[in-house]
Order: sequence, then C-alpha cells, then structure tokens
Amino acid sequence: MSNPFTGASRQTPGTPNLPTPPTGWPIGSYSTYEEAQRAVDHLADSDFPVQEVTIVGVDLMLVERVTGRLTWGRVLGGGAASGAWFGLFVGLIMGMFTPQGSWIGPVLAGLGAGVLFGLVFAAVGYASTRGRRDFSSASQLVAGRYDVLAQPRHAEQGRDLLAKLAMKPPPSQ
Repeated sequence: MSNPFTGASRQTPGTPNLPTPPTGWPIGSYSTYEEAQRAVDHLADSDFPVQEVTIVGVDLMLVERVTGRLTWGRVLGGGAASGAWFGLFVGLIMGMFTPQGSWIGPVLAGLGAGVLFGLVFAAVGYASTRGRRDFSSASQLVAGRYDVLAQPRHAEQGRDLLAKLAMKPPPSQ
C-alpha cells in the first residue's frame, strides 16, 4: 500500500514532499471509502489507467469514538502491561550478553523494572489530568463523501466504466 501523504507516484526527483491539491475531473462520487475503492478496483479490472486516478475525501471530519471510562485500575493495569513489555525486551537484550545459563536474572530484573516504571509513569500521567479526561478514545479522520478523479484525457472513459458498475448490484457480504 502506498503512503497517501507522499504522492510518490506523481513526484519528480528533487522536488520537496509538499501537500498538493488533487488534479483531474470527477468521474464518480461515493458516500463511503469502500464504495470508492470498489469503483477504482472496477476501473483496474477494466484495464483503465488507474495510475491517473485519485480518491479525494471531501468534507473531512475528525471522529473520536469513546471506548471506555478510565479508572485508576485501568490506568495502572495498562501502565504495568506496557512497562512489562518494554522491560522484557530490555531484559532479553541484557540476557544475550550474559554468560551461558544466567540469562534469566537480567530478564526478570528488566521485567520487574519495566512494570515498576510503567506503573509510575501511568500514575503520574493520569494524576496530572486531574479528572479532565476520564475516558479512553480512538480518533479517525473520515470524509463526508469520496470523489474519484481522473485526468481529463481519460475522464469520459472512466465515467462510462463507472456507469456500468453502478448498474451492477453490490457484492453481498
């Protein structure tokens, strides 16, 4: 999958990686990204030059979905778990440089130190919010609609192909 922020396929060597507005003529508009993806897939299956196609999200929104309430137990449990993973990693690296058979000591020391530091950092971070954000969430950037653009020399062909796709029933899930 390509990075949507680099625009590497349309960049010339030596040019800076700056955001650029999309170019092309609209050949389709869809309410979900999945529908826009299906349209571009249909174009690709029809031997359309998809390297000249762009999917543009219009009317962008940042959606934050609340996933749960934060409590001291959840905060400390998460801190201990993340600290344990990091401590285990450090302990395993230290264990690789110890004499044969004595690797378990550094692994346990790293694990213990990781849990302790994870607990402390999680507690300090949560206490510093003073109850202003007692919930966990996941953020996502979504669009109100997704336009499919094609370069002008292929726009008419693209519209015709997408009109044929619109006549087909969507695949069942």
